[in-house]
Amino acid sequence: MFRKSGYAGTSMQDIANELGIKPASLYNHISSKQDILVELLSFGANLFVDGMKEIKSSKVNELQKLERLIALHLRITVEHTDLMALIAVEWRHLEGEGLREYLKLRNSYENDFRIILKGAMENGLIHAMDIEIAFFSILTTLKWFYSWYDKHSQLSMVDIEEYLKQLLLGGLKI
Repeated sequence: MFRKSGYAGTSMQDIANELGIKPASLYNHISSKQDILVELLSFGANLFVDGMKEIKSSKVNELQKLERLIALHLRITVEHTDLMALIAVEWRHLEGEGLREYLKLRNSYENDFRIILKGAMENGLIHAMDIEIAFFSILTTLKWFYSWYDKHSQLSMVDIEEYLKQLLLGGLKI
């Protein structure tokens, strides 16, 4: 519902109606719409953080880690397309501690991504270039992949993954 109507455009009444319950019954389980958003975005952020931990600890070089990060994004997008829409857009509605925790997880993930990218450059696996431009280009493509995937979900994920690896990293490979 948050993806279809936006966080601001979805009411607790709408959520209750969708679930087929009365709003009062909904409030027996959650205290606010904000709690739902926090729960969803925390779940999503942790998918990325957990994936990053696994990738960071793997015994492969930084280029292979970047390839695994691309695969991680694609897998999460395919398995949780609506969640990716929330991560891309609706996180801005988070407040207070929920916002602080979400940003902590996101910043941790992004910093680890930059470290891997920098390592790939320093080890001569990809061309040295401005890390922020490379980071922005790769992550922006992956972040918004969900909006493209909706219209192209009939394509093979194996092919999509290979094409995106070539596109996003091919220009950087030495």
